[in-house]
Amino acid sequence: MCKIKITAFLSILVILLFSCGEDEPIEQVVFDDTPYILNYGNLPEPNLPPDNFLTNQKVELGRMLFYEKMLSKDGSQSCASCHNQSDGFSDTLRLSIGVEMLEGKRQAMPIFNMAWHSNEFFWDGRAHLLRDQSLEPIQDPLEMNETLENVISKLSNSQLYTNQFKRAFDSEEITSEKMSLAMEQFMLSIVSYDSKYDKYLAGEVTLSESEERGRVLFETEYNPFFPELSGADCVHCHGGANFENDQYMNNGLDTDAAMLDIGREEVTQNIADKGKFKVPTLRNIEITLPYMHDGRFQTLEEVIEHYNSGIKESSTVDPAILNTKYSGLLLTDQDKIDLVNFLKTLTDHTFINNTEYTDPFE
Repeated sequence: MCKIKITAFLSILVILLFSCGEDEPIEQVVFDDTPYILNYGNLPEPNLPPDNFLTNQKVELGRMLFYEKMLSKDGSQSCASCHNQSDGFSDTLRLSIGVEMLEGKRQAMPIFNMAWHSNEFFWDGRAHLLRDQSLEPIQDPLEMNETLENVISKLSNSQLYTNQFKRAFDSEEITSEKMSLAMEQFMLSIVSYDSKYDKYLAGEVTLSESEERGRVLFETEYNPFFPELSGADCVHCHGGANFENDQYMNNGLDTDAAMLDIGREEVTQNIADKGKFKVPTLRNIEITLPYMHDGRFQTLEEVIEHYNSGIKESSTVDPAILNTKYSGLLLTDQDKIDLVNFLKTLTDHTFINNTEYTDPFE
Protein backbone atom coordinates (compact mmCIF):
# COMPACT_ATOMS: atom_id res chain seq x y z
CA MET A 1 0.00 0.00 0.00
CA CYS A 2 2.81 2.42 0.92
CA LYS A 3 4.64 1.68 -2.34
CA ILE A 4 1.49 2.49 -4.30
CA LYS A 5 1.06 5.82 -2.49
CA ILE A 6 4.72 6.76 -2.98
CA THR A 7 4.55 5.88 -6.68
CA ALA A 8 1.39 7.95 -7.12
CA PHE A 9 2.97 10.88 -5.28
CA LEU A 10 6.08 10.75 -7.46
CA SER A 11 3.94 10.63 -10.59
CA ILE A 12 2.02 13.76 -9.54
CA LEU A 13 5.29 15.50 -8.64
CA VAL A 14 6.77 14.74 -12.08
CA ILE A 15 3.63 16.06 -13.79
CA LEU A 16 3.79 19.26 -11.74
CA LEU A 17 7.46 19.77 -12.51
CA PHE A 18 6.93 19.33 -16.23
CA SER A 19 3.89 21.64 -16.10
CA CYS A 20 5.86 24.39 -14.38
CA GLY A 21 8.54 24.09 -17.02
CA GLU A 22 6.18 24.66 -19.90
CA ASP A 23 6.06 28.14 -21.49
CA GLU A 24 2.96 30.24 -21.02
CA PRO A 25 0.76 30.22 -24.11
CA ILE A 26 1.77 33.01 -26.50
CA GLU A 27 -0.94 35.53 -27.29
CA GLN A 28 -1.93 35.46 -30.92
CA VAL A 29 -1.94 39.09 -32.04
CA VAL A 30 -3.91 39.51 -35.24
CA PHE A 31 -5.01 42.46 -37.37
CA ASP A 32 -8.60 43.50 -36.67
CA ASP A 33 -10.35 46.07 -38.87
CA THR A 34 -13.77 45.80 -37.26
CA PRO A 35 -15.49 49.18 -37.89
CA TYR A 36 -15.98 51.52 -34.97
CA ILE A 37 -19.62 52.52 -34.53
CA LEU A 38 -19.74 56.26 -33.86
CA ASN A 39 -22.75 57.32 -31.81
CA TYR A 40 -23.78 60.94 -32.23
CA GLY A 41 -27.44 61.11 -31.23
CA ASN A 42 -29.36 63.76 -33.12
CA LEU A 43 -26.32 65.66 -34.33
CA PRO A 44 -26.02 65.88 -38.13
CA GLU A 45 -23.97 63.21 -39.87
CA PRO A 46 -20.28 63.99 -39.34
CA ASN A 47 -17.78 64.56 -42.12
CA LEU A 48 -15.26 61.81 -41.28
CA PRO A 49 -11.94 61.59 -43.15
CA PRO A 50 -12.33 59.15 -46.07
CA ASP A 51 -8.69 58.05 -45.79
CA ASN A 52 -8.83 57.17 -42.09
CA PHE A 53 -11.75 54.77 -41.67
CA LEU A 54 -12.59 54.37 -37.97
CA THR A 55 -11.95 50.91 -36.50
CA ASN A 56 -12.19 49.61 -32.94
CA GLN A 57 -8.49 48.83 -32.70
CA LYS A 58 -7.27 52.14 -34.12
CA VAL A 59 -9.58 54.09 -31.82
CA GLU A 60 -8.28 52.04 -28.88
CA LEU A 61 -4.67 52.67 -29.94
CA GLY A 62 -5.42 56.39 -30.16
CA ARG A 63 -6.94 56.26 -26.71
CA MET A 64 -3.82 54.57 -25.33
CA LEU A 65 -1.58 57.20 -26.95
CA PHE A 66 -3.78 60.04 -25.69
CA TYR A 67 -3.14 58.89 -22.12
CA GLU A 68 0.47 57.77 -22.66
CA LYS A 69 3.06 59.76 -20.69
CA MET A 70 5.94 58.33 -22.75
CA LEU A 71 4.97 60.90 -25.37
CA SER A 72 6.56 63.58 -23.18
CA LYS A 73 10.27 64.23 -22.62
CA ASP A 74 10.37 63.20 -18.97
CA GLY A 75 7.43 60.79 -18.88
CA SER A 76 5.38 63.10 -16.69
CA GLN A 77 2.66 64.29 -19.07
CA SER A 78 0.20 62.96 -21.62
CA CYS A 79 -2.32 64.67 -23.88
CA ALA A 80 -4.86 64.08 -21.12
CA SER A 81 -2.79 66.15 -18.71
CA CYS A 82 -4.08 69.30 -20.42
CA HIS A 83 -7.33 67.79 -21.74
CA ASN A 84 -9.11 66.29 -18.76
CA GLN A 85 -12.36 64.44 -19.39
CA SER A 86 -14.09 65.80 -16.28
CA ASP A 87 -13.34 69.32 -17.57
CA GLY A 88 -14.75 68.61 -21.02
CA PHE A 89 -11.30 67.52 -22.22
CA SER A 90 -9.93 70.99 -21.51
CA ASP A 91 -7.62 72.55 -18.90
CA THR A 92 -8.92 74.70 -16.05
CA LEU A 93 -5.58 76.52 -15.89
CA ARG A 94 -5.51 79.77 -17.80
CA LEU A 95 -2.36 78.58 -19.58
CA SER A 96 -1.23 74.95 -19.41
CA ILE A 97 2.13 74.11 -17.84
CA GLY A 98 4.53 71.96 -19.89
CA VAL A 99 7.23 69.48 -18.82
CA GLU A 100 9.79 72.28 -18.44
CA MET A 101 7.35 74.14 -16.15
CA LEU A 102 6.81 76.76 -18.85
CA GLU A 103 3.41 78.23 -19.69
CA GLY A 104 1.77 77.64 -23.04
CA LYS A 105 0.86 80.56 -25.27
CA ARG A 106 -2.92 80.01 -25.27
CA GLN A 107 -5.68 78.36 -23.29
CA ALA A 108 -6.12 74.65 -24.07
CA MET A 109 -9.14 74.17 -26.32
CA PRO A 110 -11.63 71.42 -25.41
CA ILE A 111 -11.49 68.20 -27.43
CA PHE A 112 -14.86 66.81 -28.43
CA ASN A 113 -17.14 66.88 -31.48
CA MET A 114 -14.03 67.37 -33.59
CA ALA A 115 -15.74 65.60 -36.49
CA TRP A 116 -17.98 68.66 -36.88
CA HIS A 117 -15.08 71.10 -37.31
CA SER A 118 -14.20 71.82 -40.92
CA ASN A 119 -11.90 74.83 -40.62
CA GLU A 120 -8.61 73.52 -39.25
CA PHE A 121 -7.51 73.16 -35.63
CA PHE A 122 -5.96 75.17 -32.79
CA TRP A 123 -7.10 78.70 -31.97
CA ASP A 124 -5.29 80.02 -35.06
CA GLY A 125 -6.03 77.08 -37.38
CA ARG A 126 -2.41 76.22 -38.02
CA ALA A 127 -3.14 72.47 -38.23
CA HIS A 128 -5.06 71.52 -41.35
CA LEU A 129 -6.20 68.09 -40.14
CA LEU A 130 -6.77 66.62 -36.71
CA ARG A 131 -3.92 64.16 -37.36
CA ASP A 132 -1.60 67.15 -37.89
CA GLN A 133 -2.75 68.71 -34.64
CA SER A 134 -2.11 65.50 -32.68
CA LEU A 135 1.67 65.59 -33.15
CA GLU A 136 2.34 69.27 -32.47
CA PRO A 137 2.03 69.26 -28.64
CA ILE A 138 4.52 66.37 -28.45
CA GLN A 139 7.18 68.47 -30.19
CA ASP A 140 6.31 71.86 -28.70
CA PRO A 141 9.07 73.03 -26.28
CA LEU A 142 6.38 74.66 -24.13
CA GLU A 143 4.36 71.46 -23.89
CA MET A 144 5.68 67.88 -24.02
CA ASN A 145 9.05 68.89 -25.51
CA GLU A 146 9.91 65.53 -27.05
CA THR A 147 11.00 64.38 -30.50
CA LEU A 148 8.94 61.99 -32.58
CA GLU A 149 12.04 59.81 -33.02
CA ASN A 150 12.38 59.37 -29.27
CA VAL A 151 8.69 58.64 -28.86
CA ILE A 152 8.81 55.98 -31.57
CA SER A 153 11.86 54.40 -29.91
CA LYS A 154 10.16 54.27 -26.52
CA LEU A 155 6.93 52.84 -27.87
CA SER A 156 8.79 50.31 -30.02
CA ASN A 157 10.37 48.86 -26.87
CA SER A 158 6.92 48.15 -25.44
CA GLN A 159 5.28 44.84 -26.32
CA LEU A 160 1.96 46.39 -25.35
CA TYR A 161 2.30 48.94 -28.16
CA THR A 162 3.83 46.73 -30.84
CA ASN A 163 0.92 44.34 -30.26
CA GLN A 164 -1.64 47.12 -30.51
CA PHE A 165 -0.09 48.58 -33.67
CA LYS A 166 -0.29 45.09 -35.13
CA ARG A 167 -4.00 44.85 -34.26
CA ALA A 168 -4.66 48.31 -35.65
CA PHE A 169 -2.39 48.50 -38.71
CA ASP A 170 -1.43 44.87 -39.41
CA SER A 171 2.20 45.69 -38.64
CA GLU A 172 4.25 46.05 -35.45
CA GLU A 173 6.20 48.91 -37.01
CA ILE A 174 5.51 52.17 -35.20
CA THR A 175 5.64 55.43 -37.17
CA SER A 176 4.57 58.97 -36.44
CA GLU A 177 2.03 58.76 -39.27
CA LYS A 178 0.33 55.75 -37.70
CA MET A 179 0.38 57.49 -34.32
CA SER A 180 -1.30 60.56 -35.78
CA LEU A 181 -3.97 58.52 -37.57
CA ALA A 182 -4.80 56.60 -34.39
CA MET A 183 -4.96 59.73 -32.23
CA GLU A 184 -7.13 61.39 -34.86
CA GLN A 185 -9.50 58.43 -34.65
CA PHE A 186 -9.74 58.56 -30.85
CA MET A 187 -10.39 62.30 -30.86
CA LEU A 188 -13.05 61.86 -33.56
CA SER A 189 -14.71 59.27 -31.32
CA ILE A 190 -15.15 61.78 -28.47
CA VAL A 191 -18.69 63.03 -29.00
CA SER A 192 -21.03 65.10 -26.82
CA TYR A 193 -24.72 65.00 -27.71
CA ASP A 194 -26.69 64.23 -24.53
CA SER A 195 -27.04 67.52 -22.65
CA LYS A 196 -30.25 68.73 -21.05
CA TYR A 197 -30.72 70.93 -24.12
CA ASP A 198 -30.53 67.86 -26.38
CA LYS A 199 -33.10 66.14 -24.22
CA TYR A 200 -35.26 69.27 -24.45
CA LEU A 201 -35.08 69.18 -28.26
CA ALA A 202 -36.06 65.52 -28.16
CA GLY A 203 -39.10 66.35 -25.99
CA GLU A 204 -37.77 64.38 -23.03
CA VAL A 205 -37.47 67.27 -20.55
CA THR A 206 -38.64 70.85 -20.20
CA LEU A 207 -36.51 73.88 -19.47
CA SER A 208 -37.07 75.94 -16.34
CA GLU A 209 -38.58 79.40 -16.76
CA SER A 210 -35.16 81.01 -16.43
CA GLU A 211 -33.53 78.56 -18.85
CA GLU A 212 -36.28 79.16 -21.39
CA ARG A 213 -35.91 82.93 -21.11
CA GLY A 214 -32.17 82.45 -21.60
CA ARG A 215 -32.78 80.31 -24.68
CA VAL A 216 -34.98 82.99 -26.24
CA LEU A 217 -32.40 85.68 -25.47
CA PHE A 218 -29.65 83.49 -26.93
CA GLU A 219 -31.54 83.05 -30.20
CA THR A 220 -32.97 86.59 -30.54
CA GLU A 221 -31.13 89.26 -32.52
CA TYR A 222 -29.86 92.49 -31.00
CA ASN A 223 -32.27 95.34 -31.75
CA PRO A 224 -31.31 98.77 -30.33
CA PHE A 225 -34.40 100.39 -31.88
CA PHE A 226 -36.81 98.18 -29.97
CA PRO A 227 -35.05 97.36 -26.67
CA GLU A 228 -38.00 95.33 -25.42
CA LEU A 229 -37.54 92.98 -28.39
CA SER A 230 -33.74 92.93 -28.34
CA GLY A 231 -31.85 89.73 -27.53
CA ALA A 232 -28.27 88.67 -26.84
CA ASP A 233 -27.69 87.80 -30.52
CA CYS A 234 -25.52 84.74 -29.80
CA VAL A 235 -26.51 82.50 -32.71
CA HIS A 236 -24.62 84.44 -35.38
CA CYS A 237 -21.40 83.08 -33.91
CA HIS A 238 -22.64 80.10 -31.91
CA GLY A 239 -25.40 78.62 -34.01
CA GLY A 240 -26.18 75.18 -35.34
CA ALA A 241 -26.11 71.83 -33.64
CA ASN A 242 -22.56 72.30 -32.37
CA PHE A 243 -23.01 75.92 -31.25
CA GLU A 244 -20.23 77.36 -33.43
CA ASN A 245 -19.88 78.66 -36.97
CA ASP A 246 -16.56 77.28 -38.26
CA GLN A 247 -15.17 80.79 -38.61
CA TYR A 248 -12.31 82.86 -37.24
CA MET A 249 -13.48 86.11 -35.67
CA ASN A 250 -12.27 89.11 -33.70
CA ASN A 251 -14.79 89.44 -30.88
CA GLY A 252 -13.63 92.80 -29.55
CA LEU A 253 -11.31 91.72 -26.76
CA ASP A 254 -8.59 94.30 -27.44
CA THR A 255 -7.81 97.46 -29.34
CA ASP A 256 -5.09 97.25 -31.99
CA ALA A 257 -2.61 98.91 -29.61
CA ALA A 258 -3.35 96.49 -26.78
CA MET A 259 -3.40 93.33 -28.93
CA LEU A 260 -0.58 91.03 -27.79
CA ASP A 261 -1.65 88.00 -29.85
CA ILE A 262 -2.41 88.50 -33.56
CA GLY A 263 -4.11 85.09 -33.83
CA ARG A 264 -5.05 83.88 -37.30
CA GLU A 265 -2.84 86.51 -38.98
CA GLU A 266 0.23 84.61 -37.80
CA VAL A 267 -0.86 81.66 -39.97
CA THR A 268 -2.30 83.39 -43.04
CA GLN A 269 0.02 86.45 -43.04
CA ASN A 270 -3.10 88.43 -43.94
CA ILE A 271 -3.51 91.62 -41.91
CA ALA A 272 -7.29 91.24 -42.24
CA ASP A 273 -7.00 88.24 -39.89
CA LYS A 274 -5.36 90.19 -37.08
CA GLY A 275 -6.81 89.27 -33.71
CA LYS A 276 -9.13 86.63 -35.16
CA PHE A 277 -9.47 83.27 -33.44
CA LYS A 278 -11.41 80.09 -34.01
CA VAL A 279 -14.99 80.37 -32.75
CA PRO A 280 -15.34 77.58 -30.15
CA THR A 281 -18.37 75.46 -29.45
CA LEU A 282 -20.51 76.44 -26.47
CA ARG A 283 -21.35 72.83 -25.67
CA ASN A 284 -20.11 72.00 -22.15
CA ILE A 285 -19.15 75.66 -21.73
CA GLU A 286 -20.01 75.48 -18.01
CA ILE A 287 -17.08 73.10 -17.37
CA THR A 288 -14.50 74.30 -19.92
CA LEU A 289 -13.43 77.44 -18.12
CA PRO A 290 -11.49 79.71 -18.33
CA TYR A 291 -12.69 81.43 -21.48
CA MET A 292 -11.24 83.08 -24.60
CA HIS A 293 -7.97 82.20 -26.35
CA ASP A 294 -5.96 83.56 -23.42
CA GLY A 295 -8.26 82.38 -20.65
CA ARG A 296 -8.83 85.93 -19.42
CA PHE A 297 -12.36 85.29 -18.15
CA GLN A 298 -12.96 82.84 -15.32
CA THR A 299 -16.76 82.88 -15.28
CA LEU A 300 -19.66 82.87 -17.71
CA GLU A 301 -20.87 86.05 -16.07
CA GLU A 302 -17.64 87.78 -17.12
CA VAL A 303 -18.06 86.52 -20.68
CA ILE A 304 -21.61 87.83 -20.92
CA GLU A 305 -20.58 91.16 -19.44
CA HIS A 306 -17.85 91.46 -22.07
CA TYR A 307 -20.43 91.19 -24.86
CA ASN A 308 -22.89 93.38 -22.98
CA SER A 309 -20.57 96.27 -22.16
CA GLY A 310 -16.90 95.45 -22.86
CA ILE A 311 -16.44 95.44 -26.64
CA LYS A 312 -13.18 97.09 -27.74
CA GLU A 313 -12.86 98.66 -31.19
CA SER A 314 -10.07 97.50 -33.50
CA SER A 315 -9.37 97.30 -37.23
CA THR A 316 -10.68 93.74 -37.60
CA VAL A 317 -13.42 93.43 -34.99
CA ASP A 318 -16.51 91.79 -36.48
CA PRO A 319 -19.05 94.47 -37.58
CA ALA A 320 -21.97 92.67 -35.94
CA ILE A 321 -20.14 92.76 -32.62
CA LEU A 322 -18.94 96.34 -33.06
CA ASN A 323 -22.53 97.47 -33.60
CA THR A 324 -23.21 96.79 -29.94
CA LYS A 325 -20.25 98.78 -28.60
CA TYR A 326 -22.00 102.04 -27.80
CA SER A 327 -25.34 100.84 -26.46
CA GLY A 328 -24.29 97.41 -25.23
CA LEU A 329 -26.63 94.44 -25.54
CA LEU A 330 -29.17 96.12 -23.25
CA LEU A 331 -29.20 93.08 -20.95
CA THR A 332 -30.75 93.39 -17.51
CA ASP A 333 -29.35 91.61 -14.47
CA GLN A 334 -32.10 89.00 -14.84
CA ASP A 335 -31.27 88.58 -18.53
CA LYS A 336 -27.69 87.75 -17.61
CA ILE A 337 -28.80 85.19 -15.03
CA ASP A 338 -31.14 83.61 -17.55
CA LEU A 339 -28.43 83.39 -20.20
CA VAL A 340 -26.05 81.67 -17.80
CA ASN A 341 -28.75 79.21 -16.80
CA PHE A 342 -29.44 78.39 -20.44
CA LEU A 343 -25.74 77.90 -21.19
CA LYS A 344 -25.57 75.40 -18.34
CA THR A 345 -28.17 73.25 -20.10
CA LEU A 346 -25.45 72.52 -22.68
CA THR A 347 -23.47 70.48 -20.14
CA ASP A 348 -23.41 66.79 -21.07
CA HIS A 349 -22.91 64.63 -17.98
CA THR A 350 -23.11 61.42 -20.02
CA PHE A 351 -20.12 62.57 -22.05
CA ILE A 352 -17.91 63.53 -19.12
CA ASN A 353 -18.58 60.15 -17.48
CA ASN A 354 -18.36 57.98 -20.61
CA THR A 355 -15.96 55.09 -19.84
CA GLU A 356 -15.07 54.75 -23.55
CA TYR A 357 -13.02 57.94 -23.15
CA THR A 358 -11.33 57.23 -19.82
CA ASP A 359 -7.72 56.30 -19.12
CA PRO A 360 -7.21 52.69 -20.32
CA PHE A 361 -4.28 52.23 -17.92
CA GLU A 362 -6.31 52.78 -14.75
